Order: sequence, then C-alpha cells, then structure tokens
Amino acid sequence: MSYNFTVSPDFNPKNLSGWFIFNTWLQKAINEAIHLELYNDFASQRQAIREDKFDLIYANPFDATVLVREKGFLPLVSPSDRADEAIIAVTRESAINAVEDLPGDVRISTTDDHDVNMMCMLMLEPADINKEGARIRQRDSYVLIAKDLLQGDADIGFFLEETYQDLSQMIQQRLRPVVQSQIQLIHHVLLVGPRLINRQDEIQQLLVNIKQTEKGRQIVEELGFSSWQAISREETEFMIDLMDTLEAH
Repeated sequence: MSYNFTVSPDFNPKNLSGWFIFNTWLQKAINEAIHLELYNDFASQRQAIREDKFDLIYANPFDATVLVREKGFLPLVSPSDRADEAIIAVTRESAINAVEDLPGDVRISTTDDHDVNMMCMLMLEPADINKEGARIRQRDSYVLIAKDLLQGDADIGFFLEETYQDLSQMIQQRLRPVVQSQIQLIHHVLLVGPRLINRQDEIQQLLVNIKQTEKGRQIVEELGFSSWQAISREETEFMIDLMDTLEAH
C-alpha cells in the first residue's frame, strides 16, 4: 500500500529539498511507500484534503482544526522551537509607525493563510479596521506580498513571522515591521490520518528521536527546525479552542 503526504503551502521555499529528504527517510524508517505532493496555494491543497487524499499532513493550525475534528487525524509532533506568529509590515519609507496611523480603507496584501490573517486582523483592532472597510488583495506567496509593498500596490502586508525573517536581506532592508503578535501557543503540527493511525506511536517516537543520529540531525535541520517534539491530542485541542476564541473576539 502507498500513502500520501503533503505540507502546508506556507513552508519556507528554501526548505523544499528538506521535505523530500525527510520523506525519503520516513519511508525507509517505517518501511512504507509514501508519496510527497506539494501545493502552491491553500485552495488546491484544501480541495485535496476535502477529497481525503492524504495520510500525513504537516498542517497549519487552521487546517489542523478540520483534519482533527472532521477527518479523524491525530497529532504526532510539532517543531520544538517554533510558534506561529504574524507580522504586519510596511515599506521602510512609509509614514505608518503604528496601526493607529492606518486609514479605514487601508490597502492590505495578504495570502490565504487563515491563521496569519486572523492574528493580523486582531492586531488592527486599535485602528478600527475590519475586512469590510479594508481593500484586501490576496496573493499566493509572501514574496508577492513584499513585492506589492515595494511597488506601492499595498499600504501594509500580512506575513507569517518566520517567512518574513527568511526574506532576502535586500528585501528586508526595504521593509520594516509595524507590529508582531506574541501569542506563542499556535503552531504547525504533523498529523497522521486514519489509514496510518495504527502506526501513530511508532512514527511519533521515530520523529522525537530523529536527532540521535548525525543523519537525523541533518534531516531535521534541512527542514529549518532544531527538533521535533511530541504533541498530544489534548494539546492540539487546546490550540484549536484558543484559535476559536481568538476568531470570535
């Protein structure tokens, strides 16, 4: 039997090869065929999720909600040193120094990353800005958001913090953050689906212990992590409940 694996489209492009290396290692570790399929946008991946195409998913918190509560997935691990935070950025020359400086019809460039959008809209509350009043331009990648800012096609951009930090030095020198979230309890999670659920404990232990060998250390570093840590169903449910609370705020 062959299984299918996918990764949230907001992964850092520089870690692309790392995910293929990781998938090859995992196949050998559990002696199963696993096909890794990556998507350029959330819409395509979410359609595949609705069609039950995957058995392993490195999911962002929003998609984890659907996978755990509606699709029967269970959590395995999350990066040990990484929480999902969001940044609202402007160009270096912008007159905007705080969210209170923003007009109600502000031009926003963003992706379809639900968690980032939620956190950024919460941070905009002091400016009394909502989705109805703002002019929102949805883009497929964070690089395109940076491009919108630099070309004057947006006043502010919404970024996943880790992706913002990994923009080229040249781009970062032309941008600056206005505000950054500090929630620290929201993160991506690697989930296992119903067809592989009987291997949950085994796979979890393999991933938690991956750095016990030099090759394992290199593999996890290629993903941009320091290590994996086990995450329980209860911890995942707490994160989902927190997001629901923030969403309703």
